[in-house]
Amino acid sequence: MIIGIDGRCAAGKTTLAATLAQKVGAQIVHMDDFFLRPEQRTDQRLAEPGGNVDRERVESQVLKPLHDGRTTSYQPWNCRALCFEPAIELDPHAPLTIVEGSYALHPELRGYYDLTMFVDVDPAEQRRRLEARNAALLRRFLDEWIPMEERYFTSTDTRRFADITLSLNGEPSGEPTN
Repeated sequence: MIIGIDGRCAAGKTTLAATLAQKVGAQIVHMDDFFLRPEQRTDQRLAEPGGNVDRERVESQVLKPLHDGRTTSYQPWNCRALCFEPAIELDPHAPLTIVEGSYALHPELRGYYDLTMFVDVDPAEQRRRLEARNAALLRRFLDEWIPMEERYFTSTDTRRFADITLSLNGEPSGEPTN
């Protein structure tokens, strides 16, 4: 089974994926490992809703092989060091694979998932979490990354597409709403 978890930054996608993986022994693929390399960051590509991730690589190296029952591997792209990390192998026979992160439910990837989830957070809580996570990057999130996500969510109707929507507001209590 392949689950896609998308949603707003700082909403709890990675935490949710890690919790599920721990409970059922799932393998996790992080969309953050597929952000565009510098040579891919053209104005045209960045103008596309969800265009700032290498969805073609997610599809060809992760989703299609797993969907077809084939063992596969991918190299995470390290945005800070600007290099590929060592390859991660994925087992098509694992009980569950979770692809988590913003842009995971891009329309070009949706057909590969058996279950889709959207994790939401209210803007004030999102800002609080982002500031606690990395105050130095808060302005960049507010001015650049959040507007890109919101344009993607609106233009691709991501939230409505999801099978399950979780709203995690305030401190996580283990009691999601919706």
